[in-house]
Formats: sequence, structure tokens, C-alpha cells
Amino acid sequence: QRRAMDGFVSFFFGRNADSLFLLKGFAGTGKTSLVAAVVGALVQFRVPVVLLAPTGRAAKVFAGYSGHAALTIHKKIYRQRAEREGVGYFDLGFNPAARTLFFVDEASMISLNSPDSTFGSGCLLDDLFTFVYNGRGNRLVLIGDVAQLPPVGTELSPALDADFLRASYGVEVFEAALTDVMRQSEQSGILHNATLVRGMIGGGPLARLLLSVSPFPDIARVSGADLLETLDDCYSRFGVDETMVVCRSNKRANRFNAGIRARVLYREEQLTGGDRVMIVKNNYFWGAEADKDDFIANGDIATVRRVGRHRDLYGFHFAEVTLELFGREGELTVQVLLDTLASEQPALGYDDARRLYFAVEEDYADIASRKKRQEKVRQNEYFNALQIKFAYAVTCHKAQGGQWDAVFVDPGWVDDSARDDEYWRWLYTAFTRARRRLYLVNFKDDWFAEP
Repeated sequence: QRRAMDGFVSFFFGRNADSLFLLKGFAGTGKTSLVAAVVGALVQFRVPVVLLAPTGRAAKVFAGYSGHAALTIHKKIYRQRAEREGVGYFDLGFNPAARTLFFVDEASMISLNSPDSTFGSGCLLDDLFTFVYNGRGNRLVLIGDVAQLPPVGTELSPALDADFLRASYGVEVFEAALTDVMRQSEQSGILHNATLVRGMIGGGPLARLLLSVSPFPDIARVSGADLLETLDDCYSRFGVDETMVVCRSNKRANRFNAGIRARVLYREEQLTGGDRVMIVKNNYFWGAEADKDDFIANGDIATVRRVGRHRDLYGFHFAEVTLELFGREGELTVQVLLDTLASEQPALGYDDARRLYFAVEEDYADIASRKKRQEKVRQNEYFNALQIKFAYAVTCHKAQGGQWDAVFVDPGWVDDSARDDEYWRWLYTAFTRARRRLYLVNFKDDWFAEP
């Protein structure tokens, strides 16, 4: 930590405007404490700072431990400029900040290439650099854990690779890495076992993981027979919003969500008040009521407050729902698409989306102008319905950036030969989502050191 602070001081007082500070740290090494202290000191000395994170939940966590407001990267750097076939397209916005330090937490999640992105150039990392360094005297501080899952489709996190950053953006990189687990590692089974999993990365196919549950009070094994009872106990102790199941696939998450709703929460309706849901596709229609540049992001979590009228239209199923979005004040009444709730696809597929578009367009067949028909479709509340899934269980990529008091990790069935570095990063990321309790669901006996 002292060496990291020395490196930050050298960066902060350096004369090179094209420089950044890269702070890497494993779970429990004091990374968050160090960042919170630095941000607090800078604010006290009236140095302008902006705090960012890749997702809304990660921004909320960042704000919580730093004591300073945080935003998502997308909402800070992009502005909506166009809309085609109901899809909003965002350009890089103007950055009025000067001599400001931009802190970005959970930088391991920042993607390099998103060919289907409607944001800027399609490369979030490129756009972040352009936005920050276009401002006079602005610089970046990137913070993350290199053992966590990288963006989908990549083997390493580009935003945490100092050589890549130097070669791609021509910046001077001041780098520090925290590796010693400091945070009560002797009492924390979560940290102890996360560290064991992290040690498997790069170990090769012959490496063998031996987890340890005893004598730690914050980690336990759970069999399938005891799972629902243990979940129910965590809902009572920590609350539904602070309990999460992390699994390997959307199909597995659907099975957990269905079982939890039916056998723990005793909910028979397709969707009802109190249900926790996740938005699974960016939506630019409903979020724009308060701010024309706002949107409801893929991965945002919400609680259903009321469910109103159901309607079957255009070959799909809709409901009017009042939601309370995590991290936002007040309630929002929207149309939701019920078809995605139990789908094994991440969101509505391309063919179904086109089918919905053309079905809605038929309602305006009396309008001769194709442009005006398209405008009507763009304003149609059913075409713009929020796509949602239940969020009692999610994939690890969806959970990344968030933390919950109680986390259940289901490793799924994986052949021994498939336990590669990607798998260990998945498991490490899943373990470190837990703040107070970690439950290992259906892990085999040969994963553990003790009988």
C-alpha cells in the first residue's frame, strides 16, 4: 500500500498530461480502502474528481466505499444523437472538465470491441480515453482485479494491461499492484478460499484445488436437499435484495429462478409485486422521461411494486408494471415484455425483434410515408417494452461489479479437463461477490481438503 501511494504521488505531481495510474489489487488486499483514502484526500484539497464504473451496481458499490457520487461510464461519456428502428444511437459527448482525475473502478469489465454496440465507436475503452484526454489536463486512474473475469470474448482485461495501454494510447503508465491479502484473511473463509482459487490461475491442467470450509464461520457447503431451506433463511436474515445465486448459464439461472419463486417465495403468478427482475437489454424509451440522454441499462436490477393490465398483442405477451430501479429514486411505470422472463436466450432474439417491429408497423399501415410509420413505431410503448428476467439467480458476468451479503455459487457440471484459467477466473469472481456469507452449492467432495 505504501509503494502504491508513492506511485500515485509520482503520477499526481508528474508533468506529463498523457499519463495514467493503474492500480491492480486482488480481493482483500486493501484496494478499496486505499482508493477511498485517496479520493477523500483529493476532495478535501478541492481537486476535481469524477468516479465511474462499467455498471450501475458497480457504481453504487464504488460510491458506497468512497463516500463520493459515482456514475456509469456510459451515462457520463455518451449522448443520444439518433434513433433507427427503435434503437437509440449514442455519440461521444463533449467533456467540459479540466484538470480532473477520472477514477474508474472494476476496470477489468471494460470491453475493447463490441461490434453490435450502439454507443460511440463500439469500443468502450477507446471512447473512454478519447473523452477523458480531450479535456484539458484530465487524466485517468484505472482500478481493478486482474484475476476476475475479463470482458466476454477476451482472455485478459485490456484496461488492466499496462503494455497494451502504452502501445495503444501512447500514455505513460504509473502502475501499482496489491497482492498481499490484508483484510482479516485469517478469519475470512471467503477471502481464504478466493485466494486458493486465484492461485489456480496459470497452474495448468495438473493443478488441484482443495477448498477449506472448516473452521470458517462465513462459508459453508450446501447440498441440493438443503438449498431451498438455506435460501429461505438468508432471505429472512439478509433480505431478498442482499441474497444472490450465481451460476454458469442462463438456462441454469432460469431453473433456479423458477424453483425459488415456486418453492421459497410461493409465487404462482407469472409476475407479481415484490419480484426482483433484471433488465436484459438497454432501453432508451422509458428512461428518457426525466432526462433525454438517460436510458435503462442492460444489467440494471429492479423490484416490481405493482403489476397492472396484461395484454397479448403482436404475438407477444405484455404487462403494465411499476418498478423501483436499484440506485434510482422514485418509481417508474412501464410496459414489460413477459416472453423473455423464462427464455434461455439472453434477450429477445433478432428474428423475434424484427417480427415485433413489423407487427407493430402494420398498425400504422394507413400512413403512406414510411418515415412517419417508423416514427410511430419508435413511439409505440409495446415496441419499447422493457425486456426482463428474474434476478434471484444470475450468471457470473451479470453479477460482476456487484456484491451481496449472502451469495450461493453453483459451479455446474464441468469436466476436469475443462477447468482452465477461464473457469478459475469465473469461480474467483463468483466467490468475491459475497460480503458476509458464501454458500457452495453441490460442490463435489474431492474439491475439499477436509472430509
